Amino acid sequence: MRWKGGRQSDNFEDRRGMSSGGKLALGGVGGIIVLIVGLLLGGDPQQMLEQLQTGTQTTEGPVEISAEEAELTEFVKVVHASTEDVWQTIFRSQGQEFRPNTLVLYRDQTPTDGCGMGASAYGPFYCPADEKVYIDLSFNDELHERFGATGDFAMAYVLAHEVGHHIQKLTGAMDQVNAARQRLSEVQYNKLQVMLELQADFYAGVWAHHSNKNSDVYLEYDDIREGMEAAAAVGDDRLQMQSQGHVVPEAFTHGTSEQRAYWFKKGFDTGDMQQGDTFTDPSLQ
Repeated sequence: MRWKGGRQSDNFEDRRGMSSGGKLALGGVGGIIVLIVGLLLGGDPQQMLEQLQTGTQTTEGPVEISAEEAELTEFVKVVHASTEDVWQTIFRSQGQEFRPNTLVLYRDQTPTDGCGMGASAYGPFYCPADEKVYIDLSFNDELHERFGATGDFAMAYVLAHEVGHHIQKLTGAMDQVNAARQRLSEVQYNKLQVMLELQADFYAGVWAHHSNKNSDVYLEYDDIREGMEAAAAVGDDRLQMQSQGHVVPEAFTHGTSEQRAYWFKKGFDTGDMQQGDTFTDPSLQ
């Protein structure tokens, strides 16, 4: 994967010098999504419930960044710029306006505008209320050590997946799924969540398809393989087996390892966002 020297995104907030004290409520659908992700990634339920209390204080101070983290910071900013370039080109070709999201780097925890308190235990996430992607770069170590997703492209896939959620915000798909929450059972809503997540995987693949031509990130075959492995590593079935020793399909919210790898590859193979309608795919009904 070649990326050094590429354009770095200006839609960026660095909060690594900020620390939040107290607790903040995980309100609304965004907070529920964050809580679900935290549980899937093995977060402590009691700790998460404690974070539902209100009240927060934020302090700011100097931050030490290692040479390794500095390079990773540059990497995610270049990848984020690549997603901006690719999606702007795609939207423009369809006569539509693309509104970029903001990438936020933080450590441990940080408040969001509408999705409650973000915490590193939940992994990277997108908040539709403020249209920001939140990442604690320590997740890169977790990708390698816990999930076995090696190579640079694993983190690139994760970021592209979260930007995929932003694309769903722009197309209206995310708002439609969130609006359905009140009229569906938990099992039915979980199915919609799976479709939403798999479409975000598909959009990550679409980005990868176009990155070589429309951005400063150049991908090779091994990068795509790493992307499929990263998608499979965070499948519901694999995460449930790791955390509880058995699989409960009715509780899936992101899709199986096989499904996540499949939809990522389909996005990469087609490069056509119109081919990613997971909501009408018969295999997901």
